Amino acid sequence: MSFKIMMVFGTRPEAIKMAPLARVLRQWPGVELSICSTGQHREMLKQVLDDFELTVDEDLQVMTPGQSLNGLSQQLLISLDKSYERLQPDIVLVHGDTTTSFIAALAAFNRQLAIGHVEAGLRTGNLRAPWPEEANRRLTGVIADLHFPPTDDARDNLLREGVPRENIEVTGNTVIDALLWMRARQHETQWHPAADSPLAVLDDNRRMVLITGHRRENFGDGFRDICLALAELAQRYPDVQFVYPVHLNPRVQSAVYGVLSDQPNIYLIAPQDYQHFVWLMVRAYFILTDSGGVQEEAPAIGKPLLVLRQVTERPAALKGGTVLLVGTDTQRIVQESIQLLDDPSTYARMSRVHSPYGDGHASERIARRLCSWLSARSASSAV
Repeated sequence: MSFKIMMVFGTRPEAIKMAPLARVLRQWPGVELSICSTGQHREMLKQVLDDFELTVDEDLQVMTPGQSLNGLSQQLLISLDKSYERLQPDIVLVHGDTTTSFIAALAAFNRQLAIGHVEAGLRTGNLRAPWPEEANRRLTGVIADLHFPPTDDARDNLLREGVPRENIEVTGNTVIDALLWMRARQHETQWHPAADSPLAVLDDNRRMVLITGHRRENFGDGFRDICLALAELAQRYPDVQFVYPVHLNPRVQSAVYGVLSDQPNIYLIAPQDYQHFVWLMVRAYFILTDSGGVQEEAPAIGKPLLVLRQVTERPAALKGGTVLLVGTDTQRIVQESIQLLDDPSTYARMSRVHSPYGDGHASERIARRLCSWLSARSASSAV
């Protein structure tokens, strides 16, 4: 018995988290996997696919300059509908909370195709934060057939919303699969950035703080206040290296370069491929981010993390004590960073290895459940 599984993703974080699952499904007996990219993060997406030695089967190329979320949604619905009609997959896999994920699920639902939701069940309870991701994730959960939450907390969210228990499989998060695979590969090959990499200038004898930021809800005052905090920290700690791979979104670029371009110990660099980013995380003294995925990765490698958001849908990381929610207030960011840089006891407490998001085998669990569900469904329809 064979099954046609279609995986749809469009952003760099989606690709990182789906790549380990794609690698497993490509080797799984009886599975014909088709990978569809919407190209929501075109340049950054190619980096991830190269890192994981994957190629896409279909590239929809739906992005246009200055495109609104509604414009993107319209193009996705039209393009994905044509792909589903042509390929007729047995199930469509989507990930997390992006516009690509929700629209891919909606287009599948409208064609009465089964939907599997990877990284399901995360909730903040606030539709405006993160925006529009919280709504995307909840809406996808309403129409999905199979739900793969990473934690028991996420499963419980789904149960409270009325999802039948038999449609839920707690698997851990596939990002831990990706992280551990990449770190092991780097260790085995003694990999390090090439001499022409912007990372080659970093001094191994000086502490390094890693920063990322891209959330829409932080556009405007939020990014300005974050950048002001970084400028103050850079001036206070001239011996510390602050490395910021700047997201390609023009609003992020404008805010970051407008405030930080003249700071000699702040390294504003292009977005890095996943192997370079993993190297940066492992090398970092601590991390500042508004990313969801980094909240899962940093605790797994024992890196203290300050989250530049007002709320998080990943409470398991907070419970472990290695992640702290600091928002975008300039002084709060500065104060908590000073604690990590100046207080050894605070740093020791927050630098424990703590991995509530899995053991590196989430992809195998998802593949196993997918195939057993599809087999049962096929047998039932044949009766």
